[in-house]
Amino acid sequence: MIKTIRKAYKFRLKPSEQDVSTMLSFAGSNRFVYNKFLHMNLQRLESKQPLLWYNEMAFWLTLWKKTEEYCFLKTIHSQTLQQTLKNLERAFKEGFDKNQPIKKMPTFKKKGMSDSFRYPQGVKLDEAAKSIYLPKIGWVKYHRSRKITGDIKNVTVSRRGQHWYVSIQVQTEQKMPYHPSNDVIGVDLGITRFLTLSNGDYIEPIHSFRVLEKKLATAQRRLSKKVKFSQNWGKQKQRITRLHEKIANARLDFLHKTSTQLSKNHAIIVVEDLNVKNMSKSATGTIENKGKNVKAKSGLNKSILDQGWSLFVTLLEYKQDWAGGQVIKVPAAYTSQCCPACKHIDKGNRIKQADFKCVSCAYSEHADKVGAINVLERGHRLLACGVDTLVSTVKQEPELNREVVLHNGIPIL
Repeated sequence: MIKTIRKAYKFRLKPSEQDVSTMLSFAGSNRFVYNKFLHMNLQRLESKQPLLWYNEMAFWLTLWKKTEEYCFLKTIHSQTLQQTLKNLERAFKEGFDKNQPIKKMPTFKKKGMSDSFRYPQGVKLDEAAKSIYLPKIGWVKYHRSRKITGDIKNVTVSRRGQHWYVSIQVQTEQKMPYHPSNDVIGVDLGITRFLTLSNGDYIEPIHSFRVLEKKLATAQRRLSKKVKFSQNWGKQKQRITRLHEKIANARLDFLHKTSTQLSKNHAIIVVEDLNVKNMSKSATGTIENKGKNVKAKSGLNKSILDQGWSLFVTLLEYKQDWAGGQVIKVPAAYTSQCCPACKHIDKGNRIKQADFKCVSCAYSEHADKVGAINVLERGHRLLACGVDTLVSTVKQEPELNREVVLHNGIPIL
């Protein structure tokens, strides 16, 4: 069987000052078109009028280019603007899609936060010269770190911090891969340990945000004391942006290396289906109903978001798909309270953060390893029942779950 794979190669560009000026103009014009049509559609929603979809928006865009007010859009490559309209249309469709688990309407793009544009075609690549041709911009040098294989489908130019990047999406066809390993492993994700495997191995976290947290807080305090939009304010803002970029790069590098290592060594990886958004909700509460342990919960939320669990699972999924492996998600309910030996569930089993001792049979082990063993066991049961993957969350009341578990004798799936 033949499998079609799409992957992206991302490189840092080495643009000239003229190139930077042109790319800023491209990004700004695309952002302007996106925000203007978004504003128009939101107004139409308020007045209960039908939305403008791609064909209507493209018609108005053509008319705008002929006006004196918006004639600057003529200098921008038309296909990048058309792609922006398609992105907005897709965002609205996803916002109204009943099958989407989380419905979210499109929001306005901010300058410096969404500086990007996409070419669906017309791009040329000269790998020998380490250059890429971008229509209406010209040949731009880039840092070539690896060879590109496959047919180019589209190219996205974006800015992050002070640097510009090009992401080249390619499509390749290959025979359906077979994973070289036959191993099945359970993974417990945590904070003290980034992950613990059911065989007892574990990987320490890097805490990329925590390492630079004090330095970042100092830089932000200095920014607050400067005159807004002054030159010194701009320089300080750039320092903060570089710190954020350093944090994100360190985290992404760690997640890529860890996910690659797991994917190469294990054919089936069972992970918890964690709802990180709910886990990291603020405990501040309201003026009437103030939250409890707000400071402690705030610190916990920072640590949770610093790990990048959701991105890690996403990386695992596509890498396993490419390698011929599989990722199975199982609900995380009671994985840290269930005894692997006698299946007894009790809060008292978890003595401390790292210690587990069953109050029924006295089985003891590291708590994270116990969680990983329970995750693996649930994955085995799913495979035995003929289910390839499971993406679900336990929505029942905790007490109801406990009754079902005790009645069946096994942890609830």
